Formats: sequence, C-alpha cells, structure tokens
Amino acid sequence: MSDENLDDDIDLSALPDDELVEQMHDDLYDGLRDEIVEGTEILLSRGWSASKVLDEALVEGMRIVGIDFRDGILFVPEVLMSANAMKGGMGILRPLLAETGAEPIGKMVIGTVKGDIHDIGKNLVGMMMEGAGFEVIDLGIDNPVEDYLAAIEEHKPDILGMSALLTTTMPYMKVVIDTLVEKGIRDDCIVLVGGAPLNEEFGKAVGADAYCRDAAVAVETAQNLISQRRAA
Repeated sequence: MSDENLDDDIDLSALPDDELVEQMHDDLYDGLRDEIVEGTEILLSRGWSASKVLDEALVEGMRIVGIDFRDGILFVPEVLMSANAMKGGMGILRPLLAETGAEPIGKMVIGTVKGDIHDIGKNLVGMMMEGAGFEVIDLGIDNPVEDYLAAIEEHKPDILGMSALLTTTMPYMKVVIDTLVEKGIRDDCIVLVGGAPLNEEFGKAVGADAYCRDAAVAVETAQNLISQRRAA
C-alpha cells in the first residue's frame, strides 16, 4: 500500500473525537469536501452540538488555512478548495444552527463596486468570513451605491465590505462612503475595503474603517473591530 493511498483508507467513524477533529483540520486543509461532510455528520451523531462542530472542527481548521494563506504557504486555488470543503460542512450545520438560534459572530454585506467585474478576491473574503462564523450576504459584482444602501437597509449588517481591482473603480468606494455619511448611517456599520491596487493610505482617504490586504487579514480585522465595538 503506497503512502498516498493511506488517506483513502482512514475510517473516520473509527477515530475518537479528538483525532477525528484533527483529521478534519487536515481534510479541510487538503480541500476534501466529502470527508468534511462525513466528519461533520459523525460528530453530530455522537451528540456534538452544531455550534461545537462549527467552532472546533470547521472554524479552527479554516483558521489554520488562513494563517498559511497569509504566510504564503497556501495559494488562492488551494484556499478556494478548503473553503468549498467548509461549505459542505456548513450545508449540514446551517439549518441546525438556525434552529437553535445560534447567533453568527456578525453579519457582513460584501460586493465589488460599480464598474468592476472582478470577484475572486471578494469571493475568497466571503468564504473565509463564513468560515470564521460570520453570516455573509454577497451582492456580487458591479454594485452602484443604491445596491449597498438597499442591502444595508434590508440586512442591517455589522460590516460592509467593498472590493475593487481597477484603479479606475477604486474612487467609487468614496462615493459609497460619502453617501452613507450624507444619510447619517455611516456609523451603523464597519466599512472594510480591499483589492490589489488599494493600500492603507487609500483606505484612510476614503473614510473606511480599515483596508485589508487579503482574506486572512479581513477576517482578523473584522473580528477585532466587532469585539471592540461590542465592548464599547
């Protein structure tokens, strides 16, 4: 039996809880969706609550993925596979979490700004945020200010995330933030901005709460700003 086949032969249901959780961290890291679905079902069948499975198996596994992505050990395609595996587990847990009324850490509305159709970075941020226990409402690409306003009104998010990949669409972020200020709702949510051509100075100049250079930073920043907000 060669080493690469070892993984296929692990009987997840034979593992004790702690080893199963470790194995799920590995499987998330490797982007193995079927194994994550199976592991999630096994833990639930052993009496684990949905929120315990989410926190200890999935969120913790994605935290490890996030660190290695930040440090350049993992790259976008691999992280997308991990996020897809995470989604498999979330598909089982989401209805159970809703039944128990478990509160998400927070709610985020995210979208690419008007004129910009790039969405890989945005999708990655959305998946990583969901992986960290946030509820994410994704508006897709090419969003005029009206779309953001409607989503804020409907969903009352804790966080508004905007992305742009073009230098020509970056200034539109300021249009959105200025409109929030005009309407007196700028302080209702934390505004995070990101995208390849942006930087810290730009984030400050347009009036965002923070600029996030990648998905891992976006998750950390969101968690920190939300806990500061709740403490205040």
